[in-house]
Amino acid sequence: MKLTPSNLIWGIIFIILGVGFGGEAMGLWDFNIFFSGWWALIIVILSVVSIIQNGPKTGNIIWLAIGGMLFLGQQDIVDFDVIGKLIVPVIFVLIGISIIFRNSFHLKRDQFKNVKFQGGMNQHSAIFAGNEYHVHGEKFMGTNMNAIFGGVELDLREAIIEEDIVINATVAFGGIDITVPGNVNVKVSNIPIFGGVSNKAGRTYNESLPTIYVNSTCMFGGIDIK
Repeated sequence: MKLTPSNLIWGIIFIILGVGFGGEAMGLWDFNIFFSGWWALIIVILSVVSIIQNGPKTGNIIWLAIGGMLFLGQQDIVDFDVIGKLIVPVIFVLIGISIIFRNSFHLKRDQFKNVKFQGGMNQHSAIFAGNEYHVHGEKFMGTNMNAIFGGVELDLREAIIEEDIVINATVAFGGIDITVPGNVNVKVSNIPIFGGVSNKAGRTYNESLPTIYVNSTCMFGGIDIK
């Protein structure tokens, strides 16, 4: 039987709980799982398990940071006023790091391992604005998209897509709409932080067709693929 790190962590947690409750029943010690900040510690544990199972990704790292700060606040190690001021900046810093190292950190390797990342990809972005982009009769090799307090519309219905490509997309307090042609597959890898992706272009996978891989992070916003 193969022992995975996540199984080891959960096994140790339940053993501790069993020993703790057993010792209390025997009058050996006082054991109470509802200590100050126990709920924040659960967030930390779940984040650590997610990191072990899936690797470090933007979502689980952010939840680990939030859970850690909340737990420190409950233990009176850090003032809650300071935590309230730092949570949003910390989230933005982590998202910024994920954007810089996006291709290294949160790709699902089983889906993206055969995709060639094209150098010099176009940028389609909107920051505190709204932009529309239409690709007409041109070969499309992928793009980096960012919608920060804004919206981006990318129309690929008349684009020429002859091979597998990647669209890297980051949304923070905004939205992205992507319209794809009918002769492609679409696969999505997403880190949702109070947001998500709606893939309305999903259809039966056809190996003979090129695939668009959407590698995304959504924070208080969403991506609509149709």
